[in-house]
Amino acid sequence: MTTLIDEVAALLAAAAGEETVATWRRDRKGGLTGWCRLPSADSLLAVGRAIASIQGRLSMVTAYLTEKAREKGGREIAYHFDLDGATLTLTVPLPLEGAQVPSLTPIFRNCDWHERELMELYEIQVVGHPDPRRLFLADSVPDAPFERLIPYSTFTNGAGGKALWEKVLAAKEKP
Repeated sequence: MTTLIDEVAALLAAAAGEETVATWRRDRKGGLTGWCRLPSADSLLAVGRAIASIQGRLSMVTAYLTEKAREKGGREIAYHFDLDGATLTLTVPLPLEGAQVPSLTPIFRNCDWHERELMELYEIQVVGHPDPRRLFLADSVPDAPFERLIPYSTFTNGAGGKALWEKVLAAKEKP
């Protein structure tokens, strides 16, 4: 009998190459969580189709930019999937400039707003998205406000109160 871990391993290897493996952990309550770093965005579409083939569901898409990644000239997007109660997070490395990922919306319809948000708030192009209109911001607002203002990763990374506002005020004082 094939386990979920074995099935996902075979799908990842077929879709993204033998070197692409997931690491798994079971918590004390039995919850299963896996993490996998794709070699590039080039394999995302094939991996998405593979996950859909086993009735995987997209739960969330998270774009983030850590200081470590910024220093190396990159950023990441994490795609979080539910696989029959288990969670698999696929991380896709992207360049800081000219970042592009293929759209998963044709495979996972609920990816629509996640991808539109990426395009609207960050400098990430989602290639092949069926409806690339903005979700929230007026067309008069310049692209990628989370890149130009306070980085969203900083804003949501537990930075609250005094530390966050010091960064906001320091950014406002710059010419």
